[in-house]
Amino acid sequence: MRFISTRVHGMVDYAMGLLLIVAPFLFGFATGGPAQWVPIVLGVIMLAQAIMTKYELGLMRMIPMPMHLTMDLLSGILLLISPWLFGFASVVLWPHVILGLLEIGASLTTEKQPRNLPAAT
Repeated sequence: MRFISTRVHGMVDYAMGLLLIVAPFLFGFATGGPAQWVPIVLGVIMLAQAIMTKYELGLMRMIPMPMHLTMDLLSGILLLISPWLFGFASVVLWPHVILGLLEIGASLTTEKQPRNLPAAT
């Protein structure tokens, strides 16, 4: 069931992108290596994607919403499995798992089309 509007999803995209970028510093695992760089890179990608998505909060409106949601799902899965994939599960685990699950959940519960997208100019 898709109950999150694309407008709310856009707000979450910008907040989550920023959170991913600062998470290593906020939660104390900014020690270099994949544990630090996976969330930072995914956060930068998330912000760029948000700017380029065809939804209420997109600035360039190039990426269709269904493609955006698929990319969110894939990045959430990558974030979720990254502690084991890159071998840092014994160092840091929960920020990656929790934020990955949130990203997966948002991708699966957001509407596929914006409700009130202004007409293109």
